[in-house]
Amino acid sequence: MGKLNVIKDENIWYKQGLKFKCTECGKCCTGPNGYTWLNEDEIESISKFLKISKKEFLAKYVRLAYGRLSLIDANKEGDCIFLKNNKCGIYPVRPKQCKTFPWWPALVENEKAWEDLKEYCEGIDHPDGKHYSFQEIQENLEK
Repeated sequence: MGKLNVIKDENIWYKQGLKFKCTECGKCCTGPNGYTWLNEDEIESISKFLKISKKEFLAKYVRLAYGRLSLIDANKEGDCIFLKNNKCGIYPVRPKQCKTFPWWPALVENEKAWEDLKEYCEGIDHPDGKHYSFQEIQENLEK
């Protein structure tokens, strides 16, 4: 899969940057949010972290969806299988998709998307949040 098409226009709505602070609420890991996609390197890293074979990891924690590999859900609500007491059980080796939240193209596509995310994620524009520059946001979008 190729790189995402990241907008390079300095006149984009978040040209002054955005504030975000992860409050470790776990909301981004709960509910019917879709899929947590995995690549080969992530599968290898998580398997090693859990001290199980890649084969066991795939059998126990991974599903095939739309021709891609994704973590399974912990329950019918769609919570991440590795979320325990609102903490990530694989945090040091979590997938890139998790590491780059909230810097996903759909979430910064326009100001309304960012504002809508505030209702879901308390870390968006958090008063104690880090100010991410336009460049830092772009770099995260390109990861």
